[in-house]
Amino acid sequence: MKVIAFNGSARKDGNTAILVRQVFNVLEREGIQTEMMQLSGKKIHGCIACYKCWSNKDKHCSVKDDIVNECIDMMAGADGIILASPTYFADITSELKALVDRSGMTARANGDMFRRKAGAAVVVARRAGSIHAFDTINHFFLISQMIIPGSSYWNLAFGREIGEVEKDEEGLQTMKALGENMAWLLKKLQ
Repeated sequence: MKVIAFNGSARKDGNTAILVRQVFNVLEREGIQTEMMQLSGKKIHGCIACYKCWSNKDKHCSVKDDIVNECIDMMAGADGIILASPTYFADITSELKALVDRSGMTARANGDMFRRKAGAAVVVARRAGSIHAFDTINHFFLISQMIIPGSSYWNLAFGREIGEVEKDEEGLQTMKALGENMAWLLKKLQ
C-alpha cells in the first residue's frame, strides 16, 4: 500500500511538510509506503477549460507543459492521497488549487479514476481561515468518490514561522490520529 502527499506550500519543508511527516510516521510504522511531492518551485497552472480530457480519455490532462500529469500518475498509482496546504486568504494555495482542478477534471473524464481511494486533508493556519481550506480539499475528495478518514479534530495545526507547528500539541496529536485512522482504513479497503 502507498500514500502520496502533495504539499501545496510555497515553503519547501515548512510547517505543512512537518505535519505531513507526522502522518507519514504513523503510516510507515503500519507498513504503508509514503511519498511527498512538494509543489514549491514547480511549474503548475490552472485548468484552461478545454475539456480535451473528456474526448482524449487517456488519463492525462491535455496541457503537458507542467507537472500535473506526473502528479495525476502518482495519484492513480496510490491507495491514499493527502492534499496539504497552508491557509492563504482562507483557502488553499493557488498551486494546490490548480492540481485539484486539473486532476479532478481528468479523473472524472476517465471513469472517476480516484474512486474509493482514501483521501485526507492537512492544513496549516497562522490564525484563522483553515476550516474553509480544509473544506475545499474535502470537497475534492467527496466529488471524486473518495473515502475520508476522520481524526480527533479537524486536520489542522497552527504556526507561521517554520517549525512553529511543532509547538501545537493538539495539532500534532490530530495528525497522529489521522495517520492511525488512515492506516486502518487502507487496510480495510485492501
